[in-house]
Amino acid sequence: MALFRTYHRGTVCFATAAALLVGARGAHADESGIAFWLPGLYSSMAAVPGTPGWALGGFYYHTSVNASGAAAASREFQVGRFSPNVNLNLSLSLAGQGDLVFLAPSYTFATPVFGGQLAVSVASYFGRNSANIAGTLTATAGPLIVQRSGTLGDALVSYGDLIPTTTLKWHDGVNNYMVYVTGDVPVGDYDPNRFANIGIGHGAVDFGAGYTYLNPATATEFSGVAGFTYNFRNPNTQYQSGVDFHLDWGVSRFMSKQVFVGFAGYAYQQITSDFGQPAVLGDFRSRVFGIGPQIGYLFPIGDRQGFLGFRGYGEFDAANRPSGWNTWLTFSISSSAPSAAAPVKHLLTK
Repeated sequence: MALFRTYHRGTVCFATAAALLVGARGAHADESGIAFWLPGLYSSMAAVPGTPGWALGGFYYHTSVNASGAAAASREFQVGRFSPNVNLNLSLSLAGQGDLVFLAPSYTFATPVFGGQLAVSVASYFGRNSANIAGTLTATAGPLIVQRSGTLGDALVSYGDLIPTTTLKWHDGVNNYMVYVTGDVPVGDYDPNRFANIGIGHGAVDFGAGYTYLNPATATEFSGVAGFTYNFRNPNTQYQSGVDFHLDWGVSRFMSKQVFVGFAGYAYQQITSDFGQPAVLGDFRSRVFGIGPQIGYLFPIGDRQGFLGFRGYGEFDAANRPSGWNTWLTFSISSSAPSAAAPVKHLLTK
């Protein structure tokens, strides 16, 4: 029982860091290469229930990405550089970098809801985002030809949107289940005339479900969380991004009571077309895959439980969005699990 108590406390804290930050965004897809959902947000232990009470989760996110063709030209259209009625030769390249810090205080209720554990959180973020476009873009409209060569760039240090999230989790032996709903409240720093933004400029709703298999006897686990994002129309540009599907996953093994290692990955696919994009960009449906290593460390902080984790992803097979690599440094502080928690007894008697 002592061994599982260690796992239970650890997974409670790790789930706080990985799951309560759902909905935080990065600079990646759809309109102008920016999406609400940040691929890789979930990984191991995502669906494991937490400990009732207050908790604080957060992470530092760094990304470095590149794009060309339509994905780069979309930034030109966003800031009104060219009319959507011209013919274009898209010989452009886009480079972007982001350094963002996300914070998400949360509260987990002790009273069951539909037999599960209810938790609510509100996340936001701040940091730096930059974008640079280089190359040649040739626009033709009848007898008129306009050509631009050189480099355009922008950088911004500011604050982002608010992301409220609700999760509901169930525990049954080695099986853990979750449903969630989240969304974007567009109050962050956004200007349609800038290449680089921190806010996304429009609202969004995201919902999905997840599963975690956690077996203390073998010290192994695997998790998967899938969801869909519906984007509302951007009132500044009258552009509406399509519906996105995303799948985050993680596998890990505990090497000791405090340390686990494994792999994490994601798949992101836009399943409906954008509205309002120039015809030259076509459906402009975005896609990307990512995979990389992860490591986590659990430690006590007085009468509470702390967690530090690192994940790194290399992206591949991207379409209509910048891609490259990204790293996550995750932390959380939550209440320690009770020594006689019901899930422990349930698991040992199965």
